[in-house]
Amino acid sequence: MNRFARLAARLLAAPQGLVWLVPSGAGESAGAAPECWPAEAPVAPDVLECCRRVAELGRPLFLGLAGSEPEFAFAGVPLAGSSGELLGLLAVVDHEARSWNADEVRDLSDLAAACSAQIRMRERTETVRRSQVAAQEAAEAAEGAAARMHTLLDRSQLLLRAAEDLADTSGLDDVRRRVSDLVSGDLEPSYIGLVLLSRGALHRIADPIGSAQPFETVPESYALDSNWPSARAVRENRVVVVDDRSEITSGYGPEAIAGFDSLGLRTAVCLPLRGTRGVLGTLVLGWADPYAIDTAARAVLTTLAGYTAQAVERALHLDDRVGVARQLQEAMLTDLPSVPGLELAALYRPAARDDMVGGDWYDAYPLPGADGTGDMGALAVTVGDITGHDTRAASLMGQVRSMLRQADHDHPGEGPEKALSALELSCRRLDLPASGTVLHVHLRPAPGGRWHMKWSNAGHVPPLLATPDGAVDHLAPHDLLLHPALPCGPRTCDSRVLDPGSTLLLYTDGLVEQRGRDIEENIDRLVRRLATATSQELPLETLLRSLLDTVGTTEPEDDTVLLALRIPAV
Repeated sequence: MNRFARLAARLLAAPQGLVWLVPSGAGESAGAAPECWPAEAPVAPDVLECCRRVAELGRPLFLGLAGSEPEFAFAGVPLAGSSGELLGLLAVVDHEARSWNADEVRDLSDLAAACSAQIRMRERTETVRRSQVAAQEAAEAAEGAAARMHTLLDRSQLLLRAAEDLADTSGLDDVRRRVSDLVSGDLEPSYIGLVLLSRGALHRIADPIGSAQPFETVPESYALDSNWPSARAVRENRVVVVDDRSEITSGYGPEAIAGFDSLGLRTAVCLPLRGTRGVLGTLVLGWADPYAIDTAARAVLTTLAGYTAQAVERALHLDDRVGVARQLQEAMLTDLPSVPGLELAALYRPAARDDMVGGDWYDAYPLPGADGTGDMGALAVTVGDITGHDTRAASLMGQVRSMLRQADHDHPGEGPEKALSALELSCRRLDLPASGTVLHVHLRPAPGGRWHMKWSNAGHVPPLLATPDGAVDHLAPHDLLLHPALPCGPRTCDSRVLDPGSTLLLYTDGLVEQRGRDIEENIDRLVRRLATATSQELPLETLLRSLLDTVGTTEPEDDTVLLALRIPAV
């Protein structure tokens, strides 16, 4: 709740955000007072009165209250339960009068919908938890009958493991694998299937690597209105049990019969996966021998399907969020400009894990001159890494990237250290919690085909310069990294003249930082490989790919950025 309050305040640029929840099962008339988050932040009586008005009206309330005493602005949106009941409200408060525009109304409403969904999901989790406790108590009460106790205990342990194993899944493949691992040992089905609903069709999630299950007659996807038991379970939102082949032949179509036979099944159960917004798909279990689905087994399977549905819903949400973040991150990767007298190439590789996004980026853009106009081919080049592997890091990266560009244009004719100092100061003034490393370079053409390079390094891995004589230099000087807790002192700058035939390599630590290996040894490997590849006069794109393949790991735990520029030999 504190997180949603902070997000609302940040999103609407208001000094205070709060979540106001009505008591569960008891109104104020029963003596129970609503709860507010953050609990430690005082809430003015006038604000509480506005909250009560939203609760009474059951609809959003956006007030400016200009001319009142005291003047303040209030915006509140109800939080609705699964049956439309009032859970509370999400609100922001400004201590000065203001009007609320359409974007702010929509943003607060969207955030309130997400907050409502989170509360409903937690309520569902609590319901399942109580069912789990009840199942454990039932197992303990059955100690008088040894055989029955053994069966109940096994099933309870299965549900306990399911609650633990499915609580931290990271994607659909992970859900599919863990469900298979869970049921294979206890229920011993010969077939396990996970089918999800998307755009009016059911799609089978690929089975774990190494699965020997035959699928010659089981399609990858089929329509929701098709004559399959799994489709019926979704349409009717109920458990569908097929006890023998005669039932499948009499009640379903020829494709279902062929699929049932190809899998060698005698019994199958299709369990709907009930999510917070409807049925997500079906969990299908099948046995080669007759299997009794009695009341106790049905209860266990239904609970298992509930855990699976929560994991699937979480995985789908994570996939959507990560997909948007990756699109945002990749959109930030600049198309390199065409600069006379320079060759440029860049390469970006995301982390191997699909649920990780990060703050690595590269950038290149023309520099303004001292008078604010173009600077005759001058170029700014940046490689940076904002701390973190989540959507927050990707979002901060986009802000930092844009602010650094603006800093260069606000200080025309000055060095890269000035832009980094301006960036750092802006982050402090705007309370932007950006931390990480940045290497910022200014390049200007010089006589004889040379280029004059100035760079300022905020804690980043050192750039490498391959010179025409075949040597590779570490450009090692650097300052402190960017961090809100570190002093905001002046940044330094170093310079170098780049001769024709030189190649400059900028990169992030994802290339050289690997678990179990020394980073300095990896940088030495990179130096040797860069010297060899430069002597072979490889195209820059080929050079970067060669460095990534020979120095980087095949299963990177971090994003990696490489950017190279070459001054053609005269």
